[in-house]
Amino acid sequence: MSEDTRILVIDDEIEICNYLKTLISQFGFHADIATNGREGLKIIRRDKPDLVILDVVMPEMDGIEVLKHINEDGLDTSVIMLSGHRQTSTVVGAMKFGAADFLNKPFDPDELEITVNKVLEKRELVSEVKRLKKQVNDQTGGQILFGNSEKMAAIKEVIDQVADTDITVLIRGESGTGKGLIARFIYMNSSRQDQHFVKVNCAALPDELLESELFGYERGAFTGAHKKKPGKFEYANHGTIFLDEIGEIHPSLQAKLLQVLQDGEFSPLGSERDVRVDSRVIAATNRDLELEVANGKFREDLYFRLNVVSIMVPPLRERMEEIPILTEHFLQKYNLKYNKSFQKISNKTLDRFMQYDWPGNVRELENMIKRVVVLGSEQPILTEFRLREEEGDSPDLPGGTALHSAGPATQQRPQSFLDSLLEGQEEYTLRDISKIASKKAEKALIERVLKRTNWNRKKTAEILKVSYKALLYKIKENKIDKFNSL
Repeated sequence: MSEDTRILVIDDEIEICNYLKTLISQFGFHADIATNGREGLKIIRRDKPDLVILDVVMPEMDGIEVLKHINEDGLDTSVIMLSGHRQTSTVVGAMKFGAADFLNKPFDPDELEITVNKVLEKRELVSEVKRLKKQVNDQTGGQILFGNSEKMAAIKEVIDQVADTDITVLIRGESGTGKGLIARFIYMNSSRQDQHFVKVNCAALPDELLESELFGYERGAFTGAHKKKPGKFEYANHGTIFLDEIGEIHPSLQAKLLQVLQDGEFSPLGSERDVRVDSRVIAATNRDLELEVANGKFREDLYFRLNVVSIMVPPLRERMEEIPILTEHFLQKYNLKYNKSFQKISNKTLDRFMQYDWPGNVRELENMIKRVVVLGSEQPILTEFRLREEEGDSPDLPGGTALHSAGPATQQRPQSFLDSLLEGQEEYTLRDISKIASKKAEKALIERVLKRTNWNRKKTAEILKVSYKALLYKIKENKIDKFNSL
């Protein structure tokens, strides 16, 4: 805190304004004055003072109303309220709308100085915490998310361009690839990072509950609505709302969501009034929204509103070089969380990880490391890998893990499989191996599921969670032929 700290006094009595300005100057801070609420708001919006000392009782626009505007507009300033009538309801109202402290008139100069310093110190502490959180996020969060993968580095370039804007972002990719982490990374690197980040899982609630969760409701809107409840969009006002699994939202809600994206307003359930919000929207889906639009399950106009900037997160099998750094990160995370001290994942286990298809992506790897830390041993996982390799089968491993092997080429032990990849080649990079292994596993898996469904390609696409068009492309790309595969 220094003379650079700016404090604004708002009081309708000019004598009090000048008195407070003199005191504040003696405290070592710069002070400005305003003699009414409207003038004070203009100065706050223009000069962005660190602290406002605000009288409660003023004509035209009183202190509580000014405080509401400061809160609703997301203005970054701390507020000390002044009042000659300390009524409980007034104090509660002031605190509800974000006042940092409350002083009664008349007050002792020492009391004012203590209160001002206390509020400014708290503000400085909060600011420092935010700065450190951002620094940690930049240094570790970015490293963990984007690692040393070229594909993830390209995604980071896009995020760097759009994070500090209000533009809508659609994050796409398979389940478990880290779409939620990317959404939070965008938020943490935006100008809204000091406002709310509100996550809504659109697949977790029935349609009738999702509407009230998103948009809120008035008292009496339906049976059991005993009091008014604001929705998630209101909570995210001036902040960011993350709509996870947006492809699951029912068509009846899509029109209302479209209205929010277009106009920034909506009507809560049971209300005749519109609520205006300024919420930055980030959405995520593992569905093929183009196919959903073609099938009439997703509104085309909503799709275009969401798809302003699209980020496609690759599955873990396409960025295998990130496995070592992710493994180390999750090891440290769960050692700390569970007060364990599992030192290091062995090279033998890492080798198994590098040969695995990871259908559950980063989330599956995280769960596997969590299991190792909790049990204090890699052996259960290594045993399961060995058994599946010997059996040449791919049922789910305990704990939600599956080792995919379909066809003679992938039923061999890991070393012989590696030898087959390297046969006739003098030089290979780790990335080359990852791509080739991924391609072989992809082809083998598609052939297996096609055989299981008696070559029903629509059913196969459903099982593999890809669009029908994407499956046809993969069949053609991998040169999979029904008669050659019998």
